[in-house]
This record gives sequence, C-alpha cells and structure tokens, in this order.
Amino acid sequence: SASALQQAPHDARLQRLDERRFRPEKLSRLDPRGWARRYRAWCQVAIAEEGSMSHPPNPNGGSSNAPMNPSKKILKRPSPPVESHMVKVNDSTATMKIKHSSNYVSTTKYTMLTFLPKALYEQFRRVANLYFTVVAVLSCTEMSPVSYYTTIPPLVLVIGLSVSKEAYEDYKRYRADKQVNRTPVKVLRDDTWVDTLWQDLKCGEVVQVKRGQYFPADLIFMSSSNEDDTCYVETMNLDGETNLKIKIAADSTKGIQLNRQDLLKGLKGEVQCDQPNNSIYTFTGNLTLAEKTASEIKMQASLSLQRTDSMGNRQEDVNPSATFPLSPNNLLLRGASLRNTDHVLGCVVYAGHDTKIMMNSTAAPSKRSQIEKSIDSIIFAMFGVQAVLCGTGAICNALWTRYYGPDMWYLMPLQGNYEFDPDKVGVQSLANLITAVILYGYLIPISLYVSIEMVKVVQLITINRDRKMYYAATDTPAMARTSNLNEELGQVHTILSDKTGTLTCNVMEFFKCSIAGTLYGQGHTEVERAIARRNGQPLPAEETPEAGRSGRGFNFQDERLMGTAWRSEPEAELLEHFVRAMAICHTVIPEGAEAEVQYQAESPDELAFISAAREFGFLLTRRQSDMVFVREKQADGSQPEVMYQILNTLEFNSDRKRMSVVFKMPSGKIMLYCKGADSVIQPRLRSMGNSYANATFRHADDYAVTGLRTLILTATELEHEVYHNWNARYQEARKSLVDRDKKLATLAEEIEKDLCVLGCTAIEDKLQAGVPECIETLMQAGLRLWVLTGDKQETAINIGFACGLLKLNMTQYIVNLDTAEIRAVERSGDRSAYNDIATQIVRDQLQEALEDIKKKKKSKDPINDGEASSDNGQAQTNNGKAMIIDGKALLIALTAPVRDSLLEVGMKCDAVIACRVSPLQKAQITELVKSSGQTSLAIGDGANDVGMIQMAHIGVGISGQEGRQAVMAADFAIAQFAYLERLLLDHGRWSYKRIGRMISYFFYKNILFGLSMYWYNAYAFFSGQTVYNDFYMSMYNVCFVALPIIVVGFMDQDVPAEMRKKYPALYKQGQRNESFNRWVIAAWMVNGAYQSIIIFAIPTYYYYLTPEPSGKTWGLWETGTVMYTCVVLAVNLNLAMVLNYWTWVQHLVIWGTIALWPIFLAVYGGLPPDWSSNVYQLFAEVLLPQPSFYLVCLLTTVVALVPDAVFRGLQRVYFPQDHHIVQEIALLQAEERKSTERHSAVRSSRTAPSAYMPEDAADTQSSS
Repeated sequence: SASALQQAPHDARLQRLDERRFRPEKLSRLDPRGWARRYRAWCQVAIAEEGSMSHPPNPNGGSSNAPMNPSKKILKRPSPPVESHMVKVNDSTATMKIKHSSNYVSTTKYTMLTFLPKALYEQFRRVANLYFTVVAVLSCTEMSPVSYYTTIPPLVLVIGLSVSKEAYEDYKRYRADKQVNRTPVKVLRDDTWVDTLWQDLKCGEVVQVKRGQYFPADLIFMSSSNEDDTCYVETMNLDGETNLKIKIAADSTKGIQLNRQDLLKGLKGEVQCDQPNNSIYTFTGNLTLAEKTASEIKMQASLSLQRTDSMGNRQEDVNPSATFPLSPNNLLLRGASLRNTDHVLGCVVYAGHDTKIMMNSTAAPSKRSQIEKSIDSIIFAMFGVQAVLCGTGAICNALWTRYYGPDMWYLMPLQGNYEFDPDKVGVQSLANLITAVILYGYLIPISLYVSIEMVKVVQLITINRDRKMYYAATDTPAMARTSNLNEELGQVHTILSDKTGTLTCNVMEFFKCSIAGTLYGQGHTEVERAIARRNGQPLPAEETPEAGRSGRGFNFQDERLMGTAWRSEPEAELLEHFVRAMAICHTVIPEGAEAEVQYQAESPDELAFISAAREFGFLLTRRQSDMVFVREKQADGSQPEVMYQILNTLEFNSDRKRMSVVFKMPSGKIMLYCKGADSVIQPRLRSMGNSYANATFRHADDYAVTGLRTLILTATELEHEVYHNWNARYQEARKSLVDRDKKLATLAEEIEKDLCVLGCTAIEDKLQAGVPECIETLMQAGLRLWVLTGDKQETAINIGFACGLLKLNMTQYIVNLDTAEIRAVERSGDRSAYNDIATQIVRDQLQEALEDIKKKKKSKDPINDGEASSDNGQAQTNNGKAMIIDGKALLIALTAPVRDSLLEVGMKCDAVIACRVSPLQKAQITELVKSSGQTSLAIGDGANDVGMIQMAHIGVGISGQEGRQAVMAADFAIAQFAYLERLLLDHGRWSYKRIGRMISYFFYKNILFGLSMYWYNAYAFFSGQTVYNDFYMSMYNVCFVALPIIVVGFMDQDVPAEMRKKYPALYKQGQRNESFNRWVIAAWMVNGAYQSIIIFAIPTYYYYLTPEPSGKTWGLWETGTVMYTCVVLAVNLNLAMVLNYWTWVQHLVIWGTIALWPIFLAVYGGLPPDWSSNVYQLFAEVLLPQPSFYLVCLLTTVVALVPDAVFRGLQRVYFPQDHHIVQEIALLQAEERKSTERHSAVRSSRTAPSAYMPEDAADTQSSS
C-alpha cells in the first residue's frame, strides 16, 4: 500500500540510526570525556537523519504514532535512548551472550601486583617523605657528610610502619571478602538444586535462600514458603534499621514451590529493569515468563492461589503470561537477611559490584583538619629556611675557598682536590650545597606524621572507651569512625542540628487528638510548661509517670475514647473511620500470637497509631501482601476478626508528605484513607460536606504550638467504575520503564481528592534528657547553634524555648513571608512577581536585622560587653540574638542575591532556627555556613541528615530510632545529644591543645638539633663537617626525644574535666586558635634557635678556651657528645616545663629517656671500634671522669632553658591565659580542701577517747 511504501524508507533510516545509536554501556566508566564526545557525535547523526524524516523516531527503536507532516522538519536534539538491564531467567546459554558482572566482590585497595607501587605512591604523596628519600639517596654519594645508615634506616622505619599498617588493614579486608565470597548457596542448574559459592553465581540464576541467611546478590523475589508469597527481611547492613520489612513475590511467579519440579523444570523468562545504580529505595523493571512456563504457573495459580474475599467474591485471577511490573517490594537486596520465613526463591538480577550495596560502598568524603593542613604550610616554610641556610653556606664556603683557601696549605688546595681548589669554586659550591641539604635535613621532622597518627589512634580509642559517653539503655558507646578530625572537635564555631531524634527522643507517643471537631486527651507537654514559665503563669501540675500509659507509643488520657466508649459519642461513625484509618493506613508488620502481638514499624509515628488503635478496640492481628486482619471490639464485647483487602498503597515520601491506602470494605465499598501534613491535605479536600475541617485545622495549629506532631486523617469513598478505570492506568504506569515514579505520582494526585476530614492526631516527642543543660553549656562555650527543623514557625519557637536555645531576654529577628502583599501575589499566580517581591522582602528583613545588630554592638558597654559574672565566676550572657526563618523565606534566602546576607546575620546570632527545612536545604545551609571559613559541625540521626553530615567539616551521627544511616555517614557517633558537650568541650579541647603542642614541639626539637649543626658548620667555614656521630643522629628522632611527646600527645590535660564544667568558656581558646597559630609556632622556633646557639657556643668555646690539665684541648667527638647531651637534656626538660598534668607515665618516659642517654653512651662506646668508630670508650674513659663534663652540661642546659621559663612565668603573672586562671583556682580549691581535711582530722583526734580513759569518762568527753 501507499502507506507501506512511505513507511519503508523511514524504517530504513531508523535501522541505520539504530545501528549508530548511542550505547553508553559499551563505554568505560572511567572515560567521561569519551562518553560525552560520542554522545555529541550521535546527536549530530540523529539530527541529520531526523532532518530528512517526516517525523521523529521513537527512542526505543519503534515507530512513532505522531501524524506524518512532510512539510515540517524536526531539528530537535534527541535524548539518548534508554538502555535497560536485561537478564535471562534460568537460561545459562542466553546469559553468556550478555555481559554481566560476576558475583565476586573485592573491597581491598590493593592486589599482589599493585600493593607496592600504590602503597609507596601514597607515602610519597607526602612532601616530607619524598624529600627524605632524596636525602637518603644523596647520603650514599661521596658528597654526603654522614653515613648512609644515618638517613636510610629512619626513612625505612617511618615508611615501613605506614606501609605495614596499610598492608594489615587491606589483608583484613581481603579475609573478610574471602569469607563472604565463599559462602555456600543453593542454585538451580539443569533443573536440579546444587550447592555453589556466592562468587560463582551468575545473573539470571535462580537461588534458594533459607531463614537467617543473607541474600547473595540482588534478587527478584519469585516465591516463598509463606502461603501469600511474602517474606520478611532485615536491612540492618543497608540502612541500619532493625525493624523487619515485608517483601512481595512477583505476581507472575507466585506459586512456584521447591517440591514442584514440574514448575521448576524449564523455568524460563526475561527481566528488563534499570541499569545498576546505587539507589536502594528505587527499582523499576518488568518480568516476562516464557509462554510454556507461564501457562504451567497459570494452571497452578488457578488451582492453589484462587482466593475469595470475606464476602465470597472471587478475586481477580493472576495472568502470569503477561508482562508484570517489578517494584522495590519485589527486590531482595544483597546484604539483607531473611527473617520469619522458611525459605524464598529469587532470580539474580544484579551481581557482584553491580549490586546496590556495593555501588553504595563509596569512600566517605575526605576530611582534613585545619591543623593538618597547616602542617604542609609549615613544612614548606621549613624548606624555605633550609634553602636559605644551604645557599648561605654554599656561598660562604665558596668565598672562603676562593680568597682564603690558598693560604691553608695543610688542606693541599693545589693537589687537584676540587673540595679546596680555588679554581673550581663552582663545582665546590654545588657539592657543598648537596652536602648541606643532607646535613640540614634534620630541620624537617621525619617522624612527625607517624607520631601524629599514633597519638590520634590512642585519642580515638579514648573516645570509644569513655564511660561518660556510654548509653546503657541501648548498650551504645561513643564511636569515633575517623581519627583525622580529633583536634578539629576543639575548634568548632557553629553546630547545625536536626530536631527530631537529635534533640528529641524520637519515641512517639499518642498524646491527644481531634475527631469530628471535638478535642480529646488531657495533659501538658514540655513546651506548654516552657510557655507557662516564659509568660510567668503557674506551671501545670506534673502528671504521674504512668498516667494514661498503656504501652509503648501510647500516653493518652481520656475515658471517652478508651475501649469501646467512643461508640457512645455523637459522631460514632466518623470516630469508627478515624480509628480504622489508624489501624490499616500504614505499613506496620504484626508478629506473634494475638495475645502477645508485636509490631515492626518503619517509623515511630506508625507504631503510635497502631498502639492507639489497639487501645480504642481495633487490634491489628495479621498482615498478608494484599490483606490486613483487624479484630474489632464491638459495643456488646464481641471481637470479630475483619479482613480488609488492600487494593493499592500510595506510600509516603518527602515530596508527597502523605500516605494513602485504597481498600475494599467487607460490604464491598471501596474506600481511600489518606493521612498527611495539613499543608498538603487542605488543597485536596472536597468543597462541600467538610463541616469539621475548619475546627480540625484550628486544633492542629493549637497542637503544633504546644510542640506536638500533627497529621490530618481523611477518607473518601470511590465509585467502582471510577476506581477500576484509575487502577487500570495505575497498573499500566507500574509497568513503565520510563518515568515510572512521575507517572505514579500524577495518578496518585488524581485519586487523592474530594477528601473528607476525619480528624487530626497529636503525637508527643519528648526532649532527650540533658538537652537544655547541654545547649546552655555549649552556648556559654561560645558555640552558635542552628536548629534545622520541619516544624512550623510557632512550634519551632516554642521548642526553642523548651530546650533552652531561646531565652526571654534574647532579641529575635523573624524572617518570613507572612505578609498581605505576598498572599495577594500567591493568589494571582504570578510566579515572577512573587520571586521579585519575596526576594526584596527577605533582603529588607535581613538588612534590618544586620543594622540592628551593628547598632546594639556600638551602644554596648565596652567594659561589661553584654556579660555579667555569676557567683561562680562564669560569664553569663545578659542578652543574645536569635534569628528564626521560615521555609518560604529560606527558599529565597538561599538564592544568590540574598545568601550572603543570611550568612552574615546568622554568624552574628547566638541561635538560628530554620523552619520547614527539606533534606536538600539542610545540606545547602551547611554548605553556606561552611563557606564562612569557620569550623562547622552537623549532627543528626536519620537518612535525611546524611547530606548535611557529609557536607560539614565534622559530622556527628546519633544512634537513634531512625536506623544507622546517619552514623554510617558520620565521623563520630554518640547515643545522646547531651554527650556532645563531653565530645567537644573535653575530648575536642584536649585533642586540639595536645596536637597543637605536639606539632610545635616537633618543629622546635628539630630546629634546635639542625641549627646546632649549622652553627658548628659555620664555625668550620661551612665545610660540611658534622659535629655528631652518625649513630647519634640516627637515634635522635627514634629514641631520645620521640616517646615523651607522644605520651604527652594523648595524656596531657591543662585543666581537669570537673573544672571545665564550671568554666565552659575555656573552649573559646580553640575557637581563637590560641594553641596553634603563627605566633605560637614562631615562639617555639625562636626558642629552638636560641637554645641551639647556646648549646653550640658554651661547650665549643669552653673546651677551646679551657684545656685539660695535660694541656690538650678536647677534640671534635668529645665536644659533639657534650653538645648532644645538652640537646637531650634541654629538649626533654623543656617539655617537662610546659606539662600541665603529671602521672607516673610522664615521669617514667621523661626521666627514663634522659637516663637512657648515658646508658646508650656506655653501651655503644663499649662496642668494638669497627662498630663504635670514633666514640670508642669515649664516655667511660674521657667524659665520665671529667668534672667539667657535668659542669658544662648543667650550665648549658640552665642558660638554654632560663629565658623560656622566665617568659612563661611572666606571662602567667601579667598576661595569663584563661586556663592559667582556672589552674590557679583549681590549686586554691585543692589547698582549701586539704586544709579543711587537716582541721577535721585534728578535731577528730582531739575528741577521740584515750585507750586508758575509763568508758564513762570517754562518753562524757564525747558528749561535751
């Protein structure tokens, strides 16, 4: 026909285009540029082809249904064709033709071939290690002033320790992988169940998993041992949640059982689904079985799976021969385990590294502390100092050789030796420069990184074992998941916190409700009490702990609803719908017998609803894939079990903010129950017949003001014809592989309308213990607190007062869009005008707040500065500033024109509360705060907090009720918000001060040692001669100065924890970076330079000017040994001077290290000359008998240390730091306690009866 002739060229073009179609799966994942380049080329071909076509091709390769229009050419850029992931079910021959990942997994960083190069690459990425490697190589040349064993062993030791640590950790990962890969599993091969290993599974194979076992791969759930083909899984390893989740077998494979060989034999089919991705909550696919397999299952279904509902109506037969949609409910994920089900059958759809758990196994964002970043800068500065020293020495030596060398006849400058030949100054300068680079390498602390890593690991263990951060109720200790940020905990400026589950317990209790416009429930919340205190009203009476409490999730007091009393209420029918909605509109799984039924709920709210329904007479007893069974108590006391057929479940998500179920009543009616936030329910109400809507929404607002969580419950009856028409389109949308979620959301909007209000629930979530006290302490410590919550503005403000975040004397800056102008623009629907007006309003409000802050800052008393002293000497803030911003204003404030103003105001406020915040906005706010340059900390407990936890400088997860996703994404984990005080103000502050002092000390000791050699080298005309024995130099950083500072790094305390509690403002030292700034580092380096001059000058010139009685002067090695002795004494005693906290460990390592030096001298000098070389018997025969040795060491050490001791003493007296004052207070208090104890002991001894005193006399003295 004519149409066929017209279609033929078009089909040919389609075929040519399809041959050149864009196929991203053929490209390497590591070649993004190639991906983009090929896509552009594909688009050019597609545009050229489409320009000659009468209508555009279908991306999936089929013909378009659009009418042909030869006169119109379409030059629109096409989107790439959607490539689905195809799996052949139980067909090994067909599967081999499709490239799939194997099920072997490896989480190791290295292999046997790549370990050495990769591990060395990681080590040499550190500039210091690369530098010392160059020095070690140069030490093997003739130009080296030291032996190779002086530089190579320390380098090998440092790098060897780090590489060994990497190897050990990777070996542990390898063993864990091996154990997993060799786990046995049963697989269907050649129509027989055989045992194999996880690593040998292939996509498309059917496996059998038994109770308690983990799923070996991502499986399509085909059937189970349960009658309704459901199973229960635990996803603890995936999302941290311990509650069980129900999974449903694919409709087309229900009925396949292990004992039905006729169904298993020849089981064939095809799965088309999403390409492998990391989203564990989404899955889109279709399952189509072969015609023979489908007919056999259909016959089985007609015999064994035919069901009738409670009214005797036959349910719709399953048609397994059709293409059936697959959803996340049909997917069993690797890492989850089977619970409460004997066995399941599943088809491998994603294997190995394509599974969702493996695709989520990406490394957490790399975070480095500010101090660690500063180390690199200091090392580069030290390289600059070293370059100056080396260059100066080379130039000076060249000048000396050129002008004074010829006169030094004993050096034989004219004998051809380039070192002293005045005619070869250039060569000599270069050689001298290389010599100096090797000699002054000790300016750079080679063991710094390893020592810091060791100290941080010990600090990590200390945090993990802190009993004061152990939560016994859940057996949860604190957990530091990284040691990189220990010191960063001591420099936090801003805390960004979630509310629910972080500040509150996230243990929801049904507290009050409003049904048919009538309020039910009694009692007062914590927020109500805070409001009463704020307004000066009498506090409501405290309820007894068990008042109205009948079980978990229920704390309700009102006899009008308990049991079946509500059936006597005027609106009993609406009440019945309300209770039934709580009983069936959820995803809760009941377990156990009716008398002891337990519930597995995905959220605490749903558990509270089920508990309330049970107390009101509706007990959920059983649940199947499409049915729930509720035992309903009647007025006559009977409790019949009623079955409700669940037709559709429209699940809750953060976009919809509501959940609905469509179900069939026993009477045959089709009903829809919907529960959700008031803002999303109100637009979906019917216009007529909602007589209780206004009262219900008013009650919901009142509940929200008192801090209760509210949900609106609604219902509507659906006509059968309307529902079946909608359901047909809904089922079709479920099969779509393109935009399935969008289509389902559109259809949900279509059915969720004309709703009738039943009432609203009010759930209480109490504050965690110690939260107000913790927030008060953190604010006294100078920390700003931003609370990001989904509550309304009024609710958030009241909760802020309840938890102590807001105070009565605080200036509040409210930023919102609750104005008449905005409401008028919203009604007009002009989006552009709305954005312009809203931006201007938010900008003006922020600008007004900023001007007010600046004005108050100028008028503030410069002496008191807004603070007053309390009785215990603490600074108490007289007033403060807080900003409250609502959700609409926040959307505008986060845009480019206003975000800087938002940040500026927020940084000047003590507290910020952001209302109606989405998970994405939490991360955006955190990024904004982080951009200020000050250290930020984000703390949360749920999956919606992961974004901000990973975005902040430091992420802290709460081990709460919402699983462990926040914990797994965090750097630190604690069980209660109150433990944050201990984590920051104790561990964080101590770690900051310890690491800061440790790094400063490392550079100080290396400056001292390196410059002492430089001064001697200058004394020797920069000849490159070293003053120390080679072995002394090798042992310096390993034995004689290393251990004391490492011990100080994890044990020193400037003030004890009990004094820190009294003076939390000590934390501000870390915020001001008082312990590790350029002036502190410079002071340590200047001190090291001064001491190096003293240690060189006094021994050298003393022995030069004061010969021995025999007339001999001391030689090079005697002088060098004395200098080295002074270095060991000065370095260790200087550390002892700055110690704040002494225990037997500090005494042991400091005095033990000093004592080790003479022992080493005696042992090393006693070795044969081949080993001890030029210091043979030097200590025993030369130094030990000489009194001058002791005198010079004592004099040199005292002169070297006195300036530092005087400086620190003057600073403590005239310019004391905060911790100096607290130390003095602690000392005075300790002396007062001792004095009191002495006086008490004296009084006790005076009143004690004598052994020789008669008994009656003793009684008389005691009474007197």
